[in-house]
Amino acid sequence: MNQGKYVFSQLIELVSAKSFQTIVNRHSGEYKVKEFSCWKQFLCMAFGQLTHRESLSDTLLCLKANTNKLYHLGIGDLVAKSTLSKANENRSFQIYEDLAMLLIQEAKQLYISDSDLEVHLKNNVFAIDATTIDLCLSTFYWATFRSTKGGIKLHTQLDLKTSIPTFILITNALLHDVNALDYITFEANSFYVMDRGYVDYRRLYHIHQCQAFYVTRAKDKMNYRRLYSHKVDKSKGVLCDQTIMLNGYYAAKDYPEKIRRIKFYDEETGKGLIFLTNNFQLKATEIAQLYKHRWKIELFFKWIKQHLKIKSFWGHSENAVKTQVWIAVSVYVLVAIAKKKYRIENSLYEILQILSISIFEKTPMNQLFQQTQLQYFKEQNLNQLKMWD
Repeated sequence: MNQGKYVFSQLIELVSAKSFQTIVNRHSGEYKVKEFSCWKQFLCMAFGQLTHRESLSDTLLCLKANTNKLYHLGIGDLVAKSTLSKANENRSFQIYEDLAMLLIQEAKQLYISDSDLEVHLKNNVFAIDATTIDLCLSTFYWATFRSTKGGIKLHTQLDLKTSIPTFILITNALLHDVNALDYITFEANSFYVMDRGYVDYRRLYHIHQCQAFYVTRAKDKMNYRRLYSHKVDKSKGVLCDQTIMLNGYYAAKDYPEKIRRIKFYDEETGKGLIFLTNNFQLKATEIAQLYKHRWKIELFFKWIKQHLKIKSFWGHSENAVKTQVWIAVSVYVLVAIAKKKYRIENSLYEILQILSISIFEKTPMNQLFQQTQLQYFKEQNLNQLKMWD
């Protein structure tokens, strides 16, 4: 007798089936499909992500061992490996890209009041960066990178207040990081924090013209002239705060307006850092603190590489790889949504670990994570016998 819903089903319920079907219809995802729908494809792939399966075979073997539960998971009959593999190869990855973006918009609304930034801003604050995932060139021939090595890049824009990605572009690893700026729509009055690999004066000026703010680091041997200096408090690590103009012919042509240059000494690392920004209102220390929070995007890359399956791929075509990455992103955001909706105090890492071993339990989601709090107490105040006094 069914006493409740599986934990997996409770999590998947957070995805609107109606919205998902609208996306599928938009991309003709089920054209000439008889039984194995895009929804079932998503369930199988999401199951593999949540349970840390290593391959399609591993995923389907685990599902086969629980055949009597597949109906209640929404999958129905047992799925053949060739069926799932063919779906990943042929069905447009854009279905799952649109799904991920839909979930991201929902997560942004849930986390809109959350912020652990040291700088108190009403403005949105984003970090932009990219990470490379190495691939075997002989197998993934389309993922050109080097003469003996393949790879893809995940160009990401992360909301630093919520740690939710708001933009992801998947390309082969040959594309330079700075080119991703051409695909981003910049919001007025928002801050964009980037490392110095994104210093391209024409593109930075485009951000300025969009009435948005950038914070980045200056490249070595930057050619500029100082117009005037502002007063600084060296006790707080600010060595100089200047207004400058670019000297080079092409640089000045690409960026014809003033730039703020801040030199800051970081006591933690013992390094001097030079920041560039078009914001002249914030304090120099606040600009430095904003850049400090850029590490969150590095943590995001580390987290999804370690805890989701995007380093070992379950298909060889470009479409299959992108399908897997977008479903992995969807799972990440889905866990973030569950954290808010079920009021779970655990971190995303802890939630994913607990879900991976509780996927077939029928405990209500919020109770499942309340019970796990007991593990943080080394000794419980229970009336029980002790083996040794």
